[in-house]
Amino acid sequence: MNEIAFGTPTEANLVELLRAQTSPLVSLVADNDGSIVGHILFSPVILSDDRGIVIMGLAPMAVVPAFQRRGIGSALVLAGLEACRHVGVDAVVVLGHAAFYPRFGFVPASRFGITSEYTVPDDVFMALELRPGILSGRTGQVRYHPAFNDA
Repeated sequence: MNEIAFGTPTEANLVELLRAQTSPLVSLVADNDGSIVGHILFSPVILSDDRGIVIMGLAPMAVVPAFQRRGIGSALVLAGLEACRHVGVDAVVVLGHAAFYPRFGFVPASRFGITSEYTVPDDVFMALELRPGILSGRTGQVRYHPAFNDA
């Protein structure tokens, strides 16, 4: 499904690496009559050396092209954020579309003094507090699992 949605095996490889190498994970699929048409994955990230907070990175999220623009991606994000809350995640970061993720409450991570290890425009690296105020006073760089560089 990820290969179809992205047109390359990179994201599918990333998903397999993260499943094998990280914990906890939040991984959800969208089903249409027995066929998987969407997928979202949340995996742990580290904010500098701050081990006192649980942050997940949302990546990848995909919907097969024939099912895009039907609300499946939005439903996956909402369900994924709720699942993250349920397992005790404090905040979520995403490197994604600046016009899509703010509708779920994501704001540029720079508002919290948080940066990405990747050089990206400010408006595409975003954060969402699942516990209000949890990012207040915390600054630093988000580092993703090494699988992001290996996929």
